[in-house]
This record gives sequence, structure tokens and C-alpha cells, in this order.
Amino acid sequence: MSISSVNTFRAFQSNNFKYYFAGRSISQFGIWMQRTAVVWMIYSLTHSPFMLGVTVFAEQFPSFLFSFVGGVAADRYDRMKIIRWTQIGAVVQTSLLAILLLCNHIVVWEILSLSVLLGIINAFDVPARQTMINEVVSDPGDVSSALSLSAAMSSVSKVLAPAAAGFVLEHWNAGICFALNAVGFIVVIICFSRMNLRPFERRAGEKKILAEFKEGILYLKSAPEIGLVILMVSLIGLLVLPYDTLIPQVAKVTFKGSASTFGYISGFIGLGAVSGTVLLASLKRNANLRFYLILSTVVLGFGLICFAFAANFYLALLFVLFTGFGSVMQFTSCNIIVQSEAAPHMRGRAISILLTAIFGMVPLGSLLTGYASEHIGSQWTLFIQGLLSIAIGILFYRLFKAAKKEDVPQPVAAELVNN
Repeated sequence: MSISSVNTFRAFQSNNFKYYFAGRSISQFGIWMQRTAVVWMIYSLTHSPFMLGVTVFAEQFPSFLFSFVGGVAADRYDRMKIIRWTQIGAVVQTSLLAILLLCNHIVVWEILSLSVLLGIINAFDVPARQTMINEVVSDPGDVSSALSLSAAMSSVSKVLAPAAAGFVLEHWNAGICFALNAVGFIVVIICFSRMNLRPFERRAGEKKILAEFKEGILYLKSAPEIGLVILMVSLIGLLVLPYDTLIPQVAKVTFKGSASTFGYISGFIGLGAVSGTVLLASLKRNANLRFYLILSTVVLGFGLICFAFAANFYLALLFVLFTGFGSVMQFTSCNIIVQSEAAPHMRGRAISILLTAIFGMVPLGSLLTGYASEHIGSQWTLFIQGLLSIAIGILFYRLFKAAKKEDVPQPVAAELVNN
């Protein structure tokens, strides 16, 4: 029996998805190594929790500013060409970082500037990748499996890459992490070039970019069942998800650890995320994804509350499993809902609005988290974020329940929800 015959892994029936998955796996591993190296290096240089927030802000806020353009581009242009050019840009960005670090030229503003460049690249890369999922699977019913497996792969990278980065940082130089990532981006280009996709067909009657993005906003107003989900994730992105901004401080101050300690905590967050995404990939076709969205939000809050005051390191690792489970399962559930319920000609813009919400809220929340930590400490900040997560889960449970009673018609392609 082949692995693709197992329900969880059914997306592997498509050869295109195999190349997509391989390229994404290599890319995600390198990206998480790079992010781990950057935040640890910035904190080691500045010893400031606020600068950790600035580091996340530098990478993700540019994605917020340009992601609506990226979403329109994903609907308007050849996604394969977009990805090819973004990968070339990523090779240049991470190669410059590698050269700076290997030459022992470590300046905070230069590292942050290159993070801004990466954020702009991601604004075009992520919408194109996300919407391409519908093209790389042979059966439309495998879309949710493909999305969940891609998220699981990203979560596995969050387990292994920070630990690998911690080992490299302790024994060599952060530049090695960046050099490996540059090689990974080149491999991604090769993997994507092996895919055999239908020729791109340009849409007729294209409007200006701002007009098309406005159409996306109006579409979400007419489809509140999708807009409500995006609003929920936006609030979580602002108030809760930036908890990971404080992980370097917790590793170094609370547990008196090193880069390896940071790598272990980040790895266990990723391990929890893997379990959440595998669970989603295994759900049946008629599964209520909004229920799992609420569940993941409550689990995330529970994990943060317990992690906030965990004095024992091994107990803390147990609790961050719950935070990883909740945070990634939440975004993946939302992603599947948007991709499966949005009209095909609006899918790129719906995804770009989702990503705009995440990219806009998380960096702003990172600044807020860093500021709060400097004034009330990381423990109380994490505790408050946990309470807010549970409160948001309860609020939107009631909103979803009220919306269901109104019998709002949903443009759901039922076959796209997990089988």
C-alpha cells in the first residue's frame, strides 16, 4: 500500500504536489534556521525584549504593506514566474546576510534592513504559493490534505531547524545558517521547475490593482462567513501570536540558557504544531473546521497561561507543545476555510486579505508584546496573552453560533473540506 492511499497523505497522489512539497520542505527548513539565527543574534547584541519585537516587525510589516499587491498579482499573473523571481530575490537577500556574518561585519541596522527586504519578497511569494495549491493537486478534494500537509511540513521545520540553528550558533557562525538557506532557495527553484502545470491563462478585463483589491474587500462583506474567520485570526495575530517574540528572553533570562535552549523551546513549539496539522489532514470531509478553529484558540491560551509561570524547564517544554498545537492549527484551519469557501476568481485576493491581516497584526503585536514585556515582564505578558486567547475563542464561538442560526448561504465546495 502506497503512502498516498492513506487518507492523511492523499495529496501525494499528484506528482506536482510531490515536487511542491519537496521544495517547500527545504525552503521552510532554511527559513526557520535563518529566523532563529537573526532573533538570537539581535537579542545577544542588544539584550532588549523590545528589539525582539522590532526584529519581527522589520520582516513582517513590509509583507503587510505589499501583500494586497501580491494577492492581486497571484490572481492576475503566472504564479510560477512570481515564485521563480521571489526565490531569486531570497537567494540574494540571504547571501548578503551570509557574507556580512562570515566577514564578522555585524551591524544591527543592516540585519534589520535585509529583514525588511525579505518581508517585501514574502508579500509576493506567499500568496502565489498558497493559491498554487489548487493547481498542484490532481483531485480538488485533496486541497485540504495538501494545505494541512504543507503546514505540517512547516511545523516539522520549526521542530528541527531551530535546534539545528542553535547547534550551528554554538559551534560556528550565524553566517553558516544563512549560507545553507541560500542553497535551499536554489533547490526550491529546481523543484518547482520540475512541475508540469497547465499553461497560464491571463484573465480578460483586468482592472487596476487597487480596484481589484477593493473588489476583494466587497466580496468578503458579501461573504461574512469568511470575513468573520479572518477577523478572528486578525485579533489573535495582534494580541496573542506574538508570544514567540519573547521566547529568546525566556530562554536566556528565565532558564539561564543559551542558543541551544532557545532552539529546544522553538523545536517543541514546532512539535506541537506538527500534531495539530496532522490532525487537520486526517479529518473527514464533513468536519466542522470552525469548531477546530475555536478549539485551537482555547488550547493556545491554556498553553500560554501554563508556560508563563513554569519554573521547571522540562515542564515548560510540555506546555509549549500546546501553544504550538493551537497557533499553527488555528492558522491552517482558517487557511483551509478561506481556500475552500472563496470563489475561484477571488481566491488569490481572499488569501491576500488573510495574509494582510496576519502580516499587519503580528508585527504590530510584536511591538506591543516587546513593550509590555519591558514594563511588566515576560511572564505576566504571556499570562495576559493566554487569557486574551481564551476570551477571543469564547467570543467567536458565540458569533459563529449566531451566524449559523441566520442560515447564511455559504459558497462552500464541500468536496474541498478534509476527507
